[in-house]
Amino acid sequence: MSTPRVHGDVDEGFGRVADVFRDNFATRGEVGASVVVYRHGRRVVDLHGGVADPRSGRPWTPDTPAVVFSCTKGILAVCAYLLVQQGRLDLDAPVVRYWPEFGRQGKAEIPVRWLFTHQSGLPAVDRALTLPQVLAWTPVVEALAEQRPLWTPGAAHRYHPMTYGWLVGEVIRRVTGELPGAFVQRTLGGPLGLRTWLGLPAGERDSVAWTLAAPPGPPGPADPLADRSATMNGAFPFPADDAGLVSFNDPAIQAAGLPGAGAVSTADGLARLYAACVSPVAGPALLTTASVDDATVVRVGGRQFQGGPDAGHRWGTGFLLHSPPGKPMLGPRSFGHDGAGGHLAFGDDAHGIGFGYVVNQMGGVDDDRADRLTAALRDCLAVARPTSTEEPSPTR
Repeated sequence: MSTPRVHGDVDEGFGRVADVFRDNFATRGEVGASVVVYRHGRRVVDLHGGVADPRSGRPWTPDTPAVVFSCTKGILAVCAYLLVQQGRLDLDAPVVRYWPEFGRQGKAEIPVRWLFTHQSGLPAVDRALTLPQVLAWTPVVEALAEQRPLWTPGAAHRYHPMTYGWLVGEVIRRVTGELPGAFVQRTLGGPLGLRTWLGLPAGERDSVAWTLAAPPGPPGPADPLADRSATMNGAFPFPADDAGLVSFNDPAIQAAGLPGAGAVSTADGLARLYAACVSPVAGPALLTTASVDDATVVRVGGRQFQGGPDAGHRWGTGFLLHSPPGKPMLGPRSFGHDGAGGHLAFGDDAHGIGFGYVVNQMGGVDDDRADRLTAALRDCLAVARPTSTEEPSPTR
């Protein structure tokens, strides 16, 4: 099979990113993908290639969005920091200040920040819920409010792959009066012109890439808690059913915008969002230096509750941080999130970078496509001519 042609442009000095992007198709089984990089508000890498839907052969275009899974978590974290900057949210206040019902079953003292740092002890929902109930929002929120934490909150952490979205999203809803998807569209998607949605509009359904399950690989160790966490206690298969159909291809799931993993975005949408966090894009930078300072503090890391060996990931408040060797980005000022199957998006104010990489072929445990691209970007920045805005502004 011939290697798909790559389309798009890169600025002088960023050719290494294009070389690696092409090589991902040649040697890493890439099917369809985009990578976009902004530097100081200017788009310097804009590449796409392959097919968006292998069933029909529909080509991938610059406007092709895909389900980006846990990149969604970083989008919600951006929303939270905007509310902090507006004086409407205190990350260190108890959750019950905003969501009183949450205080049941020994949860009254949990601060908002622990919802973002996977420390609340609610990585899976205990109640048996149907898929329609999961998509309806309120049943999940009520179940989590009634639930007892699995561990003493704050004493340990374990990644909350799905429940993060309702825990954080309900706080956003209580503060703003809007579901997270509406808040994202009003404050980020519309003003920045993003093709990024948490709740896909019906008119965009046919533009979305068809996600393919990861190639078969050796089974990992049995982890019932991980299975319950990823599937909302069995409400849907994740990532794919026994026939290899990825559950998040379901139009109902895409329309509902599951708040921890259901965002749909182009690579440009993610890169432009993070670029706008650290640089002027459609106005002043969205996040102040104080917000980025807070966001890039490592809050948790190391071995997770009932988990396997430390995979190297380090977490800030809602963001995955620069975590070599597990998920390297550019450096200690990098903040963003990856997504199941290979997606990655992050910003870095030390370099003025917004990065977005979106795919439709899910990768396995040894998938290094995104890591290779970020390594190439680091190489390019290491030899790039400095600009007057290379350092973060202390007055953002």
